[in-house]
Amino acid sequence: MSPVETFPPEKWDLIMALNLSSCFHLIRHTLPGMRERGYGRIINIASVHGLVASAHKSAYVAAKHGLVGLTKAVALETAGSGVTCNAICPGWVLTPLVEAQIDARAKAKGLSFDAAKVDLLSEKQPSKQFVTPDDLGELAVFLCSPAANQMTGVSLPMDGGWTSQ
Repeated sequence: MSPVETFPPEKWDLIMALNLSSCFHLIRHTLPGMRERGYGRIINIASVHGLVASAHKSAYVAAKHGLVGLTKAVALETAGSGVTCNAICPGWVLTPLVEAQIDARAKAKGLSFDAAKVDLLSEKQPSKQFVTPDDLGELAVFLCSPAANQMTGVSLPMDGGWTSQ
């Protein structure tokens, strides 16, 4: 996290490779088989930052916005083929990276870890609860189900109300 003018270019390239280019390459390699079978489900894990921005996160925001755009482009290219392409856009999930941010916040503000979690969540996620991996898995299962046959090109936020503000 840093302002765009001080963001290291090598970190920019790494974040783009991990969060955008890797998805492009995987889709490019797997799509022919899906087309042959007349069926496939592509589910990109974007982020709430694919829908809205936050300061000091230019590379991550740009990569996730790019992934939402890639999702839409692939959905249009596969429409009517039996292949769908959608994106899940989680808000805060309690990952090791987020835990490190909570630790830093706790130290900087003189808070307990639990108080720092509430402080972090209160800034963006109105539910004040973390999205869980199980929540995300259930949404992915739905997107693979017949009920989602006509859902394609959609970016679904699971963010405790973050993008509703």
